[in-house]
Amino acid sequence: MAKRDNIYYWKCDRPLAFYGLDRGRRTEEITEEELGKILDRFFRGEPYQLHPGKGQGNHLTYVVETPGKNYFIRLETGNEADEYMEVETHLLNYLSQHSIPVVNVYKGESKGKDTPCSYQIMDLVPFSDLNELYKARVLQEEMIMKEIGRHLARWQSLTFEGFGSFDSEQLKSSGQLKGLHTCYRDYFFLNWERHLRFLNDRGFLSSTQTDEMDRLVHAHAGLLNIQSGCLVHKDLALWNILGEPDRIHAFIDWDDAISGDVSDDLSLIGCFHSGKHVQYVIEGYKEIRKLPEDMEERFWLHLLRNMIVKSVLRVGGGYFERNSDFFLIDTGSNGESLREFTLNRIRMACAGLKGKIKIEDL
Repeated sequence: MAKRDNIYYWKCDRPLAFYGLDRGRRTEEITEEELGKILDRFFRGEPYQLHPGKGQGNHLTYVVETPGKNYFIRLETGNEADEYMEVETHLLNYLSQHSIPVVNVYKGESKGKDTPCSYQIMDLVPFSDLNELYKARVLQEEMIMKEIGRHLARWQSLTFEGFGSFDSEQLKSSGQLKGLHTCYRDYFFLNWERHLRFLNDRGFLSSTQTDEMDRLVHAHAGLLNIQSGCLVHKDLALWNILGEPDRIHAFIDWDDAISGDVSDDLSLIGCFHSGKHVQYVIEGYKEIRKLPEDMEERFWLHLLRNMIVKSVLRVGGGYFERNSDFFLIDTGSNGESLREFTLNRIRMACAGLKGKIKIEDL
């Protein structure tokens, strides 16, 4: 089975990059009959009804209704033989033991001889994602952002040997989560040059811009000399949190989680939200644990790295051609506004690394 030792971020570095984002190809690799065989084994004759889910990401999703309760199904339909759903299932069980609000997973299995795809069967959490509430202007933003910060601090208390994506083979042999890289810098720079070249080739960034970013990041590479890695969600965003306007019920989609730097998840909030929102998260975080003294520099460095990855996804996945019904685009906006926001956030990350702006200026 494939390990993620050459992957910085699965959705853009996988062999079939952008596969799950191409809406015309999403259902080709599994039929309802094949899915039915998986569900028949799990429910053991109990009657159920299968309905399409409303996920907009890189997984196929379904809701299963039974007489006693409802379930949520996630499917990974690519051909890469990736085992990370089993890693995620183990991690979710681990997080629930540490009082982090996550969804209960009953079964997680990788694609194999008798399994047509990787899948998870989990509880259906009957709440909206917080991005829907945010776009509807009903989210209690300060309260929620501070609560995100508190939970972020709690899961960052979990540390691991190694850095980057977790080793699925190590998990199978020892039952322990361990990063695939011995040096965090090695993970951070995985596919960095390829990502910049992709954005340059597609006309999103000029050669002058990518050269400057490369010099800037390498000038701050000393910040990457960390001794141990903490748990990083790596896709921390409101659409990956389920809840109510004033309450969080579950953090979902841990399938990109890594062992990494304390500023990484904080910077992901900065990929989408204002400096005020990031400061709320920091305030909540500090109620639980301290942040490093050089956190702000590390924040800007990781914001730039994450924005480059998100630019690859947005260019490659055609996000800038979407409308406001797409989860990344605000009500009343369009793909062009997302493009401008993306470019501006990259510029601000560079300015932050140069010491020209503070987090509150985002």
